[in-house]
Amino acid sequence: MNFDGKVAFVTGGAVGIGAAIARELAQNGAKVIINYNKSVDQAASLLQEAQEKNCQIEAIQGNVSSLSEVKAMIDHIIASYGRIDIAVNNAGITADNLLVRMNEDDFDRVIQVNLKGTWNVCRQVIPLMMKERQGKIINISSVVGIAGNPGQSNYCAAKAGIIGLTKSLAKEVAKRGILVNAVAPGFIETNMTATLKEELKQAILDSIPLGKIGQPEEVAKAVAFLASDWNTYITGQVIQVDGGLVMA
Repeated sequence: MNFDGKVAFVTGGAVGIGAAIARELAQNGAKVIINYNKSVDQAASLLQEAQEKNCQIEAIQGNVSSLSEVKAMIDHIIASYGRIDIAVNNAGITADNLLVRMNEDDFDRVIQVNLKGTWNVCRQVIPLMMKERQGKIINISSVVGIAGNPGQSNYCAAKAGIIGLTKSLAKEVAKRGILVNAVAPGFIETNMTATLKEELKQAILDSIPLGKIGQPEEVAKAVAFLASDWNTYITGQVIQVDGGLVMA
């Protein structure tokens, strides 16, 4: 895959799956701008790594749950590069608890970052892509947005919402040459899953037909394909990268 001349915006791009996506796109020639909020050290480390590998990655700090901050980030990218060809909405947080113990703030924060943040970015980049009559948007959902998961009613609701948003937007902008898809990772080895108890990790592993935990790079390759010129006829779809964990 060749992304020479392409400009990509990846939210939550300093760590985990987001960082893997940024690396994959940059190593294949894209000019990548990552967004981060609190991961200052990790963003700096990724930029240093990119410089050493002669890849082009820039970082912008901002909260995707704020439409005004997203607009400022997009304005900066347009001022610097003149275009956005690829937008990957990866930024996300968790605040797990059983619904009867979950407080309103934890529900609201997860919805605001994961779902509203995705909407905010789409709202800002779509007019730009419509003018160019081309563009790729990839929204990172999760298999729990399809199957549900106890203790994650807020996170599952947000990820399910991303799927609905993806399908609706894909229908709205298809005639303008813009392809919108979602990628739904399963159990992937990241900082977010590292905190799980070993017995829970083993139980999940036992339920994965491929018998292994996924790697961020495996998700990144699926995103790269959907963002590439190889993808000319896939839109409104949810691509699961989960080792067979959830088979709809």
